[in-house]
Amino acid sequence: MSYINYNHLYYFWHVYREGSVVGAAEALFLTPQTITGQIKALEDRLQGKLFKRRGRGLEPTELGALVFRYADKMFTLSQEMLDIINYRKESNLLFDVGVADALSKRLVSGILDAVVQEGEPIHLRCFESTHELLLEQLSQHQLDMIISDCPIDSTQQEGLFSVKIGECSVSFWCGDLSFKKTFPACLEERRLLIPGRRSMLGRKLLNWFNAQGLQVEILGEFDDAALMKAFGAAHNAIFVAPTLYADDFYADDRMVEIGRVENVMEEYHAIFAERMIQHPAVQRICNRDYATLFTPAQK
Repeated sequence: MSYINYNHLYYFWHVYREGSVVGAAEALFLTPQTITGQIKALEDRLQGKLFKRRGRGLEPTELGALVFRYADKMFTLSQEMLDIINYRKESNLLFDVGVADALSKRLVSGILDAVVQEGEPIHLRCFESTHELLLEQLSQHQLDMIISDCPIDSTQQEGLFSVKIGECSVSFWCGDLSFKKTFPACLEERRLLIPGRRSMLGRKLLNWFNAQGLQVEILGEFDDAALMKAFGAAHNAIFVAPTLYADDFYADDRMVEIGRVENVMEEYHAIFAERMIQHPAVQRICNRDYATLFTPAQK
């Protein structure tokens, strides 16, 4: 068995990932009959069954699981090779970045400033979603980098790396200061708006409330700081935003900072695949000093 038809292997790889012949046929723009024929030819070559029926779908056999492990490495490496070759050939260096929707867009914009450099024709495309979905897209080579609020463990995520860019404290804001108690006890006097608990910051704040023994009433969870501020103003609620927003909010007489939490930090991490290490935009983001960007305003 010196040679193998890599087209057959490629179709098998898609069927395994999609879980069905129909799904693979749609992804490859082929007919199910064509896919079935290719899989049958590969099974004849390998002298064994690659799938068995399970309900309306397919389940890999022991041989199928073994073949997939090798096929997955092969086609993942080929995609990485094409990514590297293509971005070097493009007249505009394409750079696809995913942004976790819980992060401050102003700070993310400051981070992405490093991508743009005079005289370099780069084409930046940004996409917003959850950390989990973005990480999946990065693993599937649909993104070049993601900016997220939590790092990844490179020992658990083979081929992915993360670099901490910076962090900032958070503050609680409200439309007035008519509280009976001082901070943080005053947080119990009015309903709160916080980042979603699926975000790292949201989980940190919930833990902080518990550690402080605070019995707070959460009115809502928001991932967008601007929407949280608008909703908080409309309902006279306390809301959370990075302390770095102080300059913006001080200009708004209706918003008053009632307290800062220095030991609860919103973190910013750049996560990228090994194949992107030499990309100039990745290098600039990872090597830039963002100390000024993450320095909070003084009251």
